Amino acid sequence: MRVLVVPFPWKTHVFNMVPLAWSLQTAGHEVRVAAWPDLLDAVTSAGLTAVAVGPGETPQVRRARDRRQTSERAAAAKGAPQEGLDALFAIRPDRERLSWEQARRVFDDLVLPQARRSNDSMMEDLVALARAWRPDLVLWGAKAFAGAVAAEAVGAAHARVLYSVDVYTRMREDFLHAQALQPPEQRVDAMRDWLAAWAEKYGAAFCEDLVDGQFTIAPLPEAFRPDPRPTTLAVQFVPYNGPAVVPRWLAEPPPAPRVLMTFGDSAEDRTARLPLPVERIQEILDAVADVAMELVLALPPQARRELREVPAHTRLVESVPLAEVLPTCSAVVHHGGTWSFGCALRYGVPQLLIGRAFDAPLKFRCLERAGAGLAMTPAEVDGPAVRAALVRLLKDTALRANAARLREEMLAMPAPNELARTLEDLVAARRPGPVPAPR
Repeated sequence: MRVLVVPFPWKTHVFNMVPLAWSLQTAGHEVRVAAWPDLLDAVTSAGLTAVAVGPGETPQVRRARDRRQTSERAAAAKGAPQEGLDALFAIRPDRERLSWEQARRVFDDLVLPQARRSNDSMMEDLVALARAWRPDLVLWGAKAFAGAVAAEAVGAAHARVLYSVDVYTRMREDFLHAQALQPPEQRVDAMRDWLAAWAEKYGAAFCEDLVDGQFTIAPLPEAFRPDPRPTTLAVQFVPYNGPAVVPRWLAEPPPAPRVLMTFGDSAEDRTARLPLPVERIQEILDAVADVAMELVLALPPQARRELREVPAHTRLVESVPLAEVLPTCSAVVHHGGTWSFGCALRYGVPQLLIGRAFDAPLKFRCLERAGAGLAMTPAEVDGPAVRAALVRLLKDTALRANAARLREEMLAMPAPNELARTLEDLVAARRPGPVPAPR
């Protein structure tokens, strides 16, 4: 069969799709990855076939523009994006729902603006590609809604591929539940209106599959799937970080328990912002200077130059291949990014998450409920707080046991090669017939 892979237009999201794409390719299927032009190298360096869709601009230009637009919207809406982010922190693993006001803030201030910026510009190219190539299956990354529209436009089966906890299903269910309780004239749905307009342009009708996919591929253990559905397909998180070289110092065992501290910034992205100011990182280093450990601190060059003093037990690096370093670690402190989080789970490493990303609230609460790590927002961070959390990660046997348990659960999940066979069967069962001719 033909498989079209549509990642959300960011490098780490491309990486998230690579293991499954390769599993389908080595099973004998034709695989193409549709990506923004500035991400084509990330696709081809993984040995996959790329097709350009959308605008040609660098991540730095896009990030700067997005920051400017976010600031302008925040000023116009008197802080509405921040209010939407605050509403996310009301999401819990149990079934406590967002209110109508909170749900609308999340979609109107956070989800929809980002979705439009990332999808509108590639929608026409992607539908044209689907009509010309006629895929049997479209795998689209969470937030890459253009993939769902393209699949519906040509009658292809399609699945949403998560990179983290499924905060999107939770938010959508809460929104629809709260919407149904409103007077009919107040049941607005900007997300539906946006997707319906695109779908109708290409001869398809709106359905909730455009938001959640016909299937959802979930790469994390059950503890991080608080809203299971019959259409959820579990798969192991398999790390792929792009081209990497194993550092020589990994060949020797550490002199003390090794701790990795990384905030996810790539050396290739000089404009990336740390979740903490360098002054706060320095405060943390001062506070943990007497902790018996080997600290591996990964920071971009400018941040490293701004540090006042580095403790003697600290190895300062620009970046590290997580899949190689984390198996040697006793704990990890990170910003809650996809790869840091997934690799820590896969290798059974207790973790401290420091961040305020879109998926952070639900991820934080799932992790703490599973008893395998700790979490705090940047506003809660200071030297003593991080020191206390780090000491607990290193000494709390329950945290370590739970992290090891989650590793075993993850390794018991279907590998991407197994999921590839499941997808073959699902596509064969759902194949509706000939792909509709373009209008």
